[in-house]
Amino acid sequence: MSKSLKRVRAALDAADLPIDIHETDGARTAQMAADAVGCALDQIAKSIIFRGEESGEAILFLTAGGNQVDAAKASALAGEPLGKADAALVRAQTGFAIGGVSPIGHLNPVRAFLDPRLLEFDVVWAAAGTPNHVFAIDPAALPALTNAQSGDFTA
Repeated sequence: MSKSLKRVRAALDAADLPIDIHETDGARTAQMAADAVGCALDQIAKSIIFRGEESGEAILFLTAGGNQVDAAKASALAGEPLGKADAALVRAQTGFAIGGVSPIGHLNPVRAFLDPRLLEFDVVWAAAGTPNHVFAIDPAALPALTNAQSGDFTA
């Protein structure tokens, strides 16, 4: 089991959530993940990381699979201009590689925002630390697990 996958498992266990992590043939994109688990595209909780231009920190936006992050709305919500997060920043702050960023199990605390669309479902699926692993979760648990603030940041 990879270190990334172990951190996600540990975060789920620490939250007392007996959730199974599923291995897929590939869940690098939201559509691939939805196809792999047989759910609607919007039931995929995408972890989109931006770099805060003033703070230099990674900022996580958890959004429904079919939604796109609106840069202007996201910047307003974050309270600073946002730029593209490169692979090195994502890895350093979260411990994950792009394509497998989980909403939980980060190496360092990351400011997070949640797309309210995710809360419309009974179950959503999120990356479990690798491009091939996902887990199903009640989206109502995500704000507490991620310290995410709900807000309008989609196009």
